[in-house]
Amino acid sequence: MTIAASVRATMNYTVDSGVAPDYYFYEPDPSLKLNPPGTDSQEMVIHDGWAEVNRLSADREGFELHEFGARFDQFDDEQAIRQTFHPQVVDFVKRHTGAREVVVFDHTIRKRMAADLKVQTEVHRPAVMLVHSDYTVISGPQRVRDIMKQRAEPLLQRRVAFFNVWKPLYRRVEELPLAMIDAQSHEGADFLRMDLKYRDRTGEIYVLRHNPMHRWLYFPLMEAHQAILLKTYDSSTDGRCRFMGHSAFEDPTTAPDAPKRESIEVRTMAFF
Repeated sequence: MTIAASVRATMNYTVDSGVAPDYYFYEPDPSLKLNPPGTDSQEMVIHDGWAEVNRLSADREGFELHEFGARFDQFDDEQAIRQTFHPQVVDFVKRHTGAREVVVFDHTIRKRMAADLKVQTEVHRPAVMLVHSDYTVISGPQRVRDIMKQRAEPLLQRRVAFFNVWKPLYRRVEELPLAMIDAQSHEGADFLRMDLKYRDRTGEIYVLRHNPMHRWLYFPLMEAHQAILLKTYDSSTDGRCRFMGHSAFEDPTTAPDAPKRESIEVRTMAFF
């Protein structure tokens, strides 16, 4: 794989039709009229973020990259991930955000795999090829209530932010890298609510409509000892980044024989 100053690649945006798009985590009734996201494919320039890595801020651009600072190689062991890797993630988030408390509530291992729900599990899923942000002004606080139970309301009286920690599993990522939109380049109107349909409930995230002003960055050939800190929700309304669009993408400079991407993302909520 050759590292270029920038690449041009397709990003899957969502059409703003005035109706919330939806995604089902089960096979819906065939009679339902679906409103899928990601149908507006746009070629965008994705810049090499390594040139800016030392100045990036989760509060300004919406993401940062750092040395992870811990070793772990048991990603095939769910118990080890929860008992050993999760605490490492908590330390990483505290160290780079200054949060007084960090709670891990989810993790997903992403690989190149079929989008067929029958082959996916709660933990193993394909890379998301959709421009999105994980939480909304409604689903962020609701997730705090779901996870923190009786502690939620007092915690929600102060600043709460959600951070994903994204890193390769065992070796560097050479295909399907993750790209992020500089949060300074998007507008509030770019974010569209999308309904997530489960059998027992409906959740919501944001997908993004196309805006030619979006400035995309990625970190080609990212190594397993490095991790990206992505902000996916912030309760603060003081001007800092609250949401940040991101997506995996097909890098045109990837070698045909490149190893398949294997990564993990761990979702955390941070209390200040």
